[in-house]
Amino acid sequence: MKKTFYFGVILLILFEILNVYFIMPMPGSQEMNSIEIAYFLYSWRWVFRIVFGLMVVVGFLKLWNSPRKIVRVLTLLPLVAVAYLFNFVMVADKMFLQAENLVFKSAAENDLVPLDQIIIGIEFNGEAKAYPLEFLAYHHQVRDIVGGKEVMVTYCSVCRTGRVYEPIVDGKTEIFRLVGMDHFNAMFEDETTGSWWRQVSGEAITGSSKEKKLTEYYSVQMSLDQWLELYPHSLIMQPDQSSIVHYDSDLKFESGEDKSSLTGTNPDSWQAKSWVVGIEIGDSSTAYDWNELKTKRIINDRIDQTNLALVLVDDDKSFVAFERPSSEILTISGDTIFHCNKKYNLAGSNIDSTSDYMKRIPAYQEFWHSWLTFHPNTRKH
Repeated sequence: MKKTFYFGVILLILFEILNVYFIMPMPGSQEMNSIEIAYFLYSWRWVFRIVFGLMVVVGFLKLWNSPRKIVRVLTLLPLVAVAYLFNFVMVADKMFLQAENLVFKSAAENDLVPLDQIIIGIEFNGEAKAYPLEFLAYHHQVRDIVGGKEVMVTYCSVCRTGRVYEPIVDGKTEIFRLVGMDHFNAMFEDETTGSWWRQVSGEAITGSSKEKKLTEYYSVQMSLDQWLELYPHSLIMQPDQSSIVHYDSDLKFESGEDKSSLTGTNPDSWQAKSWVVGIEIGDSSTAYDWNELKTKRIINDRIDQTNLALVLVDDDKSFVAFERPSSEILTISGDTIFHCNKKYNLAGSNIDSTSDYMKRIPAYQEFWHSWLTFHPNTRKH
């Protein structure tokens, strides 16, 4: 009975640690391909808890009259501490809460989001909305409706990845919660099947929905100032009052001044925490060095059979990519793009003609380690 009790305590403590270890950023956990193990432990967590818990209870009751019962009572304290820590403290959706009240204001009403802050912007059916990185980096996801479309605006600060998805699975609206991370990328669990979905790709990586993908919507990352030049009637997400204390108010993450091991930036090129802009066309992808982009302001390139131009304006924050209408190069001055004596804005619209525009290409600013992990065959520019 003594062995049963102690084995039960040890196994239960070990299980609670491993159940969180594989899906949180702990030493070595994110470098392993362990998602199936993590999902197995999580899916069968109550079976493990009941079996090991019964070992503890049976052993404890059988030894209740033992003169050393106080020792066994004290042995339970580490178990209680571990269970509390790994179930109520070190849990992703307890550490990063959803916005309780989603509030938007017009540019004229906005007085809490400075114009130089970075936002993720989306526009549908004539309605535009801006979601500040300061808020997204904490919440990880914001659910909203834009132009009549349901959207799930997501961000992972450890990968520096912003994506916008349609939260529809098998024809119905799905609810997602932040459950942890895999290879340092945020991971969401759907409410219906309990499958786990990768933030960077919108793909279910385990569970019954495995290999299904959410539809991604085009979005851009730029300063609020530049966004409002394109969409002056845009609404701007305001800080959630219940989450203000959690926001990165000094904007060190946003500016690249953060030096922490998970979200810090390396200012050099092609280091794990260096910034790149990634573009994927078909089965081909290219990563563009942020430092080179800052120097050149525009990079004319070709991926697969597509001529493209990647543009960064003078604020060092606002970037976009376009498919070039021909093999001729594009140039830039300020925030105006020139092609064959035509002028275009950052939305790709011809400034002098409402019927002419350049096709937009999704482009993402990420840490180099993130883009390389999920695009292992990527080309470096």
